[in-house]
Amino acid sequence: MPHFHPALILSLALTGCGAISAVSDATTRMDAYTLSPVATVAAPAKGTRHLVVELPTTSGALMSDRILIKPIPYQAQYLPDGRWTEPMPALVQTLLVTSLQNMGGFRLVGRTGAGLMPDATLMSEVQAFHAEPSLAAEGAMTVRISVIMTLIGETDRRIIATRRFTAQTPVPSNETRAIIAGFDSALRDILQEAVLWTINTAG
Repeated sequence: MPHFHPALILSLALTGCGAISAVSDATTRMDAYTLSPVATVAAPAKGTRHLVVELPTTSGALMSDRILIKPIPYQAQYLPDGRWTEPMPALVQTLLVTSLQNMGGFRLVGRTGAGLMPDATLMSEVQAFHAEPSLAAEGAMTVRISVIMTLIGETDRRIIATRRFTAQTPVPSNETRAIIAGFDSALRDILQEAVLWTINTAG
């Protein structure tokens, strides 16, 4: 598995089997990966309010089940041998719902369209969800995730609070499984912080 090299990045080469290579076609086999929600606590606190988690918004290359790699800031490529189990916005929504259910603090947590009459709605915009080469060592990567979350009160549709959550995790190599582990660590940090913020703000 080749490692990233500055000359390779500058030339925008697409050859080889490393993560920077985005060359694939419809016949290429890709493993599917998911990420971890916040774990269930022993005795989750019970609340009285209902919360709806909307499908996160995003744009461009992130509106896909492909795993985004940015070899340089203005270039988007995808892992050639891996994808998410569902489009990234849906994956983040699933993990948010599951994490909130696991932690407690609400009587009911669901998705948009589930027929709930919520007390509050959690909206989010995923602004970054990618891996990029790191300067720390040859072949090393960094996973970057940035999400803006907004809580809306359903009685008057007012904005209760807005907050940006960011995380970056170093990855020791450009191997696919190492990159996925980096995504898992970074998103778990965000989920932990975002769930506590949501419970304390709207619960």
